Amino acid sequence: MTWSQITAMPWMLWRRQVAAILRLELKKSLFSKRAWWIYILTLGPVAITGLHAVFSGGNHTMGDDNMIFAGIFQVYFLRLGIFFGCLGIFWNLFRAEVLERTLHYYFLSPVRREVLAVSKYLAGLIAAVVYFAGSVALSFILISAHWGPVFQQYLLHGPGMQQLGWYTLTAALACVGYGSVFLLTGVIIRNPLIPAAVVFVWENLNPFLPSLLKKFSIIFYLKSLCPAGDTPEGPLAVLVTSADPTPAWLAIPGLLAVSLLVLAYAAMRSRKMEVSYSD
Repeated sequence: MTWSQITAMPWMLWRRQVAAILRLELKKSLFSKRAWWIYILTLGPVAITGLHAVFSGGNHTMGDDNMIFAGIFQVYFLRLGIFFGCLGIFWNLFRAEVLERTLHYYFLSPVRREVLAVSKYLAGLIAAVVYFAGSVALSFILISAHWGPVFQQYLLHGPGMQQLGWYTLTAALACVGYGSVFLLTGVIIRNPLIPAAVVFVWENLNPFLPSLLKKFSIIFYLKSLCPAGDTPEGPLAVLVTSADPTPAWLAIPGLLAVSLLVLAYAAMRSRKMEVSYSD
């Protein structure tokens, strides 16, 4: 494609269409009744860390709280909460419209399928980041809030703010990566259970895979960005294989580039998507 062809594209029209679709889709993603279980996934850790702040005793240190949060983030947020939250949000962007028999309204409108797919993805991404990055930030603050001035000093004048930034950034990048994958599955597959199960098993087997295979997963790069790692303990610890974490300057653009490629493929596949309400 030449530069003259690129400049001749109706960018202003596409931008207006994206903005219009975003307004419609954000209402569905943020305030739809079908999102009630997403609220549970995001509010659960906030409630638990809030209760910890209220009822915790003095038989631990703030360092213990930091390690507990690192475990919550790695085990719950990365492996469960964000994964299944993105599955629900992004897979439903197209398939929920089929179930509700409303997708044909989009397909009959003068909007390119690629513009529709990108707009839906952006709406789902904004919703997912609001849900999960917000939940991560609140949980990080609440788990140590009972330390009062000590935590305030740690947050404002110590490494706390930097750690908070890395945790929220990692959560946002997890939404970017898993969101693109589940948008693609929503475009090409009617039933998400089998592909979701395959991705879930692959991501959670990452600690036990050989070093080369570890790099073919999203969670490997997300874990490289976390301020604190999770070292498995117990009998399974002997099965864990080590691999050097990917530096942030490579992990972040790498995740974004792969997600962009997956999104581009999903947008192209959406051109072949046909509406059938008979299934």
